Amino acid sequence: APAEFVQHPQSISRPVGTTAIFTCVAQGEPPPQITWLRNGQILETSDHIKLKNNNSTLSIYGINQADEAIYQCIAENSAGSTQASARLTVLWSDGLPGPPQSVKAETVSATTIQVSWKKPLQNTTEIIGYVLHIRKAADPVEMEYQEAVSNSTFQKQVTDLEPSTSYSFYIKAYTSRGASKASEVTVVSTLGEVPATPSLFIKVLNSTAVQATWEPSIKLGQHEGFKLFYRKVHLSQYTGPVLLPGNVTAYNITQLDASVVYEVKLLAYNQHGDGNSTVRFVSLRETVERTVLNPPCDCMKDEQSNKTSTTGIIIGIHIGVTCIIFCVLFLMFGYRGRLLMCKEVPEQLSTPQIPRSQRSATGLILNGAARRDRDDRDLNGKQLDMNELERLFPASPSQEQQDKPAPSPPASHGNTQISTLRLDEFSIIEEQPDSLLTASRGGDPAAPAPGRAPANEG
Repeated sequence: APAEFVQHPQSISRPVGTTAIFTCVAQGEPPPQITWLRNGQILETSDHIKLKNNNSTLSIYGINQADEAIYQCIAENSAGSTQASARLTVLWSDGLPGPPQSVKAETVSATTIQVSWKKPLQNTTEIIGYVLHIRKAADPVEMEYQEAVSNSTFQKQVTDLEPSTSYSFYIKAYTSRGASKASEVTVVSTLGEVPATPSLFIKVLNSTAVQATWEPSIKLGQHEGFKLFYRKVHLSQYTGPVLLPGNVTAYNITQLDASVVYEVKLLAYNQHGDGNSTVRFVSLRETVERTVLNPPCDCMKDEQSNKTSTTGIIIGIHIGVTCIIFCVLFLMFGYRGRLLMCKEVPEQLSTPQIPRSQRSATGLILNGAARRDRDDRDLNGKQLDMNELERLFPASPSQEQQDKPAPSPPASHGNTQISTLRLDEFSIIEEQPDSLLTASRGGDPAAPAPGRAPANEG
């Protein structure tokens, strides 16, 4: 995009001796370059003509009749250029006063200079005041600042200056119609200053040594070094000075007497003299008492003890963890073994279930003998119970005869007959399902079951 102005310079009118400022701001792509012309010629900068902010601001300090002109601003980039202009009019009147006379500057201290002057030679009746222009001699013109005084004041003390620094001064007389021309410039330097007081700290190292440390003040100024003094408080003579360079900020004082109090003094010095000192008092007696009450420890022994304790704790932790693991494994395997044993015992106690087709005659005989033994035990138990009742409750002979049962008739077909057989004459016939028996008998329910028939002898 071609260059175009965002802010054009404006024409202004200023009295002689004042400052005129023109501003010219342009934009475009790529960013344009700004050039200033004075009456069609390239403007050359000087002590009172300055360009700032990438040439977008033109400042003219202490203008005079020669500065009255047309100032052009040209903005240009690869896409095109544009320009704008403004006029500076310098106000001048024949009735303005002349420049102040006999300007002098005298150094009062390291931070103060007194400036004096006399009235201009002509047109002094309309003067309403004077303005003193101040700046460091090494600074550019735009760093200048002013202090105004009344028309009856012909001297001014300028304070808060820097030590060992050169300053320039000039004065103008002002009326309601404008300012006079500037007076002659005078340059003077402030006096050198001794360094400021440093901050001092004392640290007790042991019963015979202390360490002095300090921090140079921000207002220390130009200093060449430090001087350190120390003494016993009951003596008037100092030990020292100990001269230290400016980059040193600590010093150890050794071979002291622990039974007395010491005074330590520090000051900074430069080519202008010694600065004010900082004083501190220190006692080593408390350090000795603490040492007696708390004797120094054997650090190597304590360290070895700590290492031994730490090793024992680690070993104990490992042993405990190992025991826990073994206990858990023991419980797990013990529980698993009990499960296996409980599983094997029922298998051993339970009777194998053999299919009927595979049952042998011997198995049937054993089953019958076991059933007969169980029936005999039941009958014997019942007989014992009856005998016990008869012993507890005896009956009369007549009643026994009355209660004696009549001979039982032969057992009917449906009653069970108990007889004694030898084991070699005993056999068991396998019981057939009822459904098969019913079918073989033509559905006669009254027919006796083969399983209940008397056993065949022989």
